Amino acid sequence: MGSFGYTSRSRRSPRSRGRMWSRTGPDRATLGIVGLVCAVAGFFVLGIVLGPVAIVCGWLGMGRRWASDRIPALVAFVLGAIDTVLALVRLAGVGTLSDGTL
Repeated sequence: MGSFGYTSRSRRSPRSRGRMWSRTGPDRATLGIVGLVCAVAGFFVLGIVLGPVAIVCGWLGMGRRWASDRIPALVAFVLGAIDTVLALVRLAGVGTLSDGTL
């Protein structure tokens, strides 16, 4: 009976399954950096959209728990929250000042 390419003598290399990339999704470090970029960009454009994206990426980058060892993910989470609050304040301010001035 064939072994379909797997033998007991096969050598494990660094590129074997699960070493180079995760099969379950993006790397946590990558999610932290993506969240950080979204949070910083959200201060300038589309804060109402990029703020929550930064929060989600930061939360997933931390492993869905408060982990202090993942600094970019934690910063992305905090800046995303600040960005979202500022965007909501801007939207609330636009509705009250409708006389055309800044």
